[in-house]
Amino acid sequence: MRRRLVTTFTALIVLVITALAVPLGFAYASHRSGRLLLDRRADATRFAELADRAAREGDRSALVPEITRYAELYGAAVRIRDRDGALVAEAGAMDADDAAATRTALSGRTTEDLPPLGPFDPGRVLIAEPAGRDAQLTGAVLLLAPTERARRDIGLVWAALALGALAVLGCSALAGRGLARWILRPVTELDRTTGAIAGGDLEARVAPDVGPAELRRLKARFNAMADAVATAMDRQRTFVADASHELRTPLAVLSLRLENLQPHLDAAGTAEHEEAMAEIDRLGTLVGDMLALAEIEAGVVAEDVDAAAELRKRLKHWKDAFDAQGLTLSADLPDSRRVRAVPGTVARIADTALSNARKFVPEGGTVSVRLDGTVLRVADDGPGLPADARAQALGRFWRSADHANVPGSGLGLAIAAELAKASGGTLAVLPNTPRGLIVELRLPPPAPH
Repeated sequence: MRRRLVTTFTALIVLVITALAVPLGFAYASHRSGRLLLDRRADATRFAELADRAAREGDRSALVPEITRYAELYGAAVRIRDRDGALVAEAGAMDADDAAATRTALSGRTTEDLPPLGPFDPGRVLIAEPAGRDAQLTGAVLLLAPTERARRDIGLVWAALALGALAVLGCSALAGRGLARWILRPVTELDRTTGAIAGGDLEARVAPDVGPAELRRLKARFNAMADAVATAMDRQRTFVADASHELRTPLAVLSLRLENLQPHLDAAGTAEHEEAMAEIDRLGTLVGDMLALAEIEAGVVAEDVDAAAELRKRLKHWKDAFDAQGLTLSADLPDSRRVRAVPGTVARIADTALSNARKFVPEGGTVSVRLDGTVLRVADDGPGLPADARAQALGRFWRSADHANVPGSGLGLAIAAELAKASGGTLAVLPNTPRGLIVELRLPPPAPH
């Protein structure tokens, strides 16, 4: 937008400068041409008087030296003709066709105007002046006058106008850039702040005292809106965290009392008791996941961590569980690999991916964990998910229709995605080849020191 504003402003300035400088340049060219005509016509009038006297007295002794000295002094050419058009006297090289000018002068008319000259126009102009008194014409004077000085003056004025126009244009462009920057600075700040808020920084605000009054009001209202949204989200997270925390105690008490009821149940009530205990466990898992999600959304700080060390500790615990279920767990980890992440993120996301793989990969299957640079991939050869299901898998409380009865809260991958986002990375669920899924975590490199 800034470029468009500067371009528009500069285009308007160019039009204004052109509208002023071009007419001014042509006006000066016309003025200088008129002044040249007046000066040379005065000379031609004097030669016409000498020619008329010479024709009446039959003595050219004063005429010929006069036009010769004039031609040598000014680099001009002078030609005198009688009333029949015959050549009477000449000085200088007359290389122009003077037939039309001769007819003009012999008809009693003088050269009234010259076309506006330019720096690159012809070097000489032809001026005609009748010789004689009243209606008795005795001849014509043709003066081929040089235009070098006039053209030089016009060129200098045009060059000065061009330089002045360029200077004004440059100053106007700088002023336009400053004006556009001042006008668009609030918009730039709003764009940067909305990007920061979208990235999770709910404390980002814009400075309210810069820019036009209309945009200052817009920024103030934006800050008020951001404050209201941040307050609402804080209240929501606080409610979720408080509710999840407060639910833990009654759930623990309820679970204990149900366990204490088991010795008093008959055989018919044992199955119902086991289902109730399973639901209590599921509810406890759900409350724990909701509390973890609320803690992540409340704000966590990324640090430089050793992802390989985190994974190596977790994989030791998973190896026995996978062996007991008839699954193969392989790992490809470097000795050390530092990344930028919230502490515990890599281990928790690996736990989520491995837990899901343990649930859905059939006996004899294989699960691999690979840390390549700052990219973690947990791949399995299980049944996988269709494309539409993979697109929804990171959503909260999402569960595949085919796996609705599998234990879980539906928040595992959602929590993993929030952890990846808080760490400045991304989480994706991709298809494996020839079958299965890949949970891919991409994290930023460690901060430079």
